[in-house]
Amino acid sequence: MGPKTAFFSKKLLAWFDQHGRKHLPWQQNKTPYRVWVSEIMLQQTQVSTVIAYFERFMQRFPDITSLAEAPLDEVLHLWTGLGYYSRARNLHSSAQQIMGEHQGIFPNELTSLEKLPGIGRSTAGAILAIAFEKKAVILDGNVKRVLTRFHAITEWPGKPDITEKLWHYAEQYTPDKRIADYTQAIMDLGATLCTRTKPACHECPLKKECKAYQLNIATELPVAKPAKKIPVRKTIFLIIQHRNSSSQNVARSVQIFLQKRPPTGIWGSLWSFPEISGNPSNKEITEFCQKKFSQPIKTWKTGKTFRHTFSHFHLDITPIFIQLNKTNLKIMDSEQQIWYNLHENPNIGLPAPVKTLLESLTCPA
Repeated sequence: MGPKTAFFSKKLLAWFDQHGRKHLPWQQNKTPYRVWVSEIMLQQTQVSTVIAYFERFMQRFPDITSLAEAPLDEVLHLWTGLGYYSRARNLHSSAQQIMGEHQGIFPNELTSLEKLPGIGRSTAGAILAIAFEKKAVILDGNVKRVLTRFHAITEWPGKPDITEKLWHYAEQYTPDKRIADYTQAIMDLGATLCTRTKPACHECPLKKECKAYQLNIATELPVAKPAKKIPVRKTIFLIIQHRNSSSQNVARSVQIFLQKRPPTGIWGSLWSFPEISGNPSNKEITEFCQKKFSQPIKTWKTGKTFRHTFSHFHLDITPIFIQLNKTNLKIMDSEQQIWYNLHENPNIGLPAPVKTLLESLTCPA
């Protein structure tokens, strides 16, 4: 870093000393493990949302060993509601890899970190800088926004040549000392002042040198990704219920059939309702239940269609609530199928719309 770029980190660190966030849970009792988990949770998720999840996660999995030895279902259960569940699967897989290949010691080299599932160049840089005080560069969403505005880049930051240019700037401005503080400072600036909407330019320590501020175009940057029409998919959830006659409490006797999804694809390894695509007839649904449970349907009701949005498509979900005739139904494959009791809350991962539907269920009289 030369004298022409030293001002950037100097002003940013001075601002951080007075205004930076220093009391977040992962900033206390700082370890590589805690930094890693927080960085993964913070990917595409706001700090305010992450705090409670992080604290629960640390309480259950305080170190790499406990995470590596835990069943994936339990990890996903604690992740329920946070979204982007591949992050949880990657955390679990990485913990096992660290135990197997690094004797439980967290890697402190860029190449080793990037070999772990779910850790890319920027996340690896954040871990090295914050946990190990090694000179490393980050380029997360907040940093991209700060640098894009600072240099008034009027092209979409996701273009490969623009991304490389931003990496170059990020490397230029990263100082040789106070690496952890600088890394936190530039992320904090993007999260608290140089925000996506309504940036507080008048409070920014870099405003005198910021080209977007000088040109009065900060709110126009970064340029959005060229829009693509988001496709809509449709599915039907079969919410199949039966009573467990051995239960003394009628309200607690209702159980709902869930099955485990494949490890890849949307909601990988999470538990969900059986799905039927298209517009199945009454006969098809009846035959499905007959084949699956060897018994007829007692009652059923179609619920209101609602939409769940992923990053790359909308999913319109129509729930059909089905009451089966018999009680005390057995499950042949308990590792892939369960009868879920609303009041027992087993430690399994649930997609957000499944969790919402389960919570909304009222037991029939």
